[in-house]
Amino acid sequence: MRPETDGPNYARNVSILSAIGIAAFIGLLQVSPIPQDPTFHLFADVRTCLGIVNFGNTVSNAAFALVGLWGLWTILGPTGQSIFPRSLEKWPYIVFFSGVALVSVGSAYYHGAPDNDRLFWDRLPMTMAFMGFFTAFLTDRINRPNIIPWLLPLLVTLGAASLIYWSITEAQGTGDLRFYGFVQFFPIALLPIVLILFPNGRYTKASYLLWVIAWYGSAMALEKLDHWLYSVLQGALSGHTLKHLFAAVAAFIVIQMLRATNTHHVP
Repeated sequence: MRPETDGPNYARNVSILSAIGIAAFIGLLQVSPIPQDPTFHLFADVRTCLGIVNFGNTVSNAAFALVGLWGLWTILGPTGQSIFPRSLEKWPYIVFFSGVALVSVGSAYYHGAPDNDRLFWDRLPMTMAFMGFFTAFLTDRINRPNIIPWLLPLLVTLGAASLIYWSITEAQGTGDLRFYGFVQFFPIALLPIVLILFPNGRYTKASYLLWVIAWYGSAMALEKLDHWLYSVLQGALSGHTLKHLFAAVAAFIVIQMLRATNTHHVP
């Protein structure tokens, strides 16, 4: 059964989501500007191998290329025809997996010579992936695929704008990452609430989504443990390299979630 889209409960739940979003954004504005930490670029593993600088952090981006292209093949190939009865509903996933694939390019470019200018191109496709996934999840759960044509470009634009704002403020010496952080983490924080308010979805299954959160959350933790893990693992792998691999697994779970979709029977 799809969620009821008429009636007081549906209207109430949409109002709750709207209120949470507005309150979160107002709260964000109360936080002081957050500049980019210059030590962010000081990664543990800086070895050059086969002529590739920062080899581990650079080459591990191949995982994003693999998963992104695999996801696009799943959506656009024969499998996608059986998953999506309406082509409109493919577009958020096309944007998501395109963003994942492009992360491999942007992140590899950044790790070639880490600095703020290159970091912009690392993060830009990330915002594309975040907003594509958020659009897919939200429109599926509230059963409003008809809003995809305007919501998807709006959110992708806002995601890019958050980075442009950071880049401009960084150049002015007053760097502010608040809005990029909101774009990255608010959809993930909102996900469990949406699952509770709108428990039914055609494509977005709770069990898979919770695994997405677990793997992506672990990736963020590994990033913070970059130097410690590099020491513990005696230089075999660094936390940041593992972060890339764990984040790619999170995206791969989305592929598995879609492949598990049966268009003839929706739980």
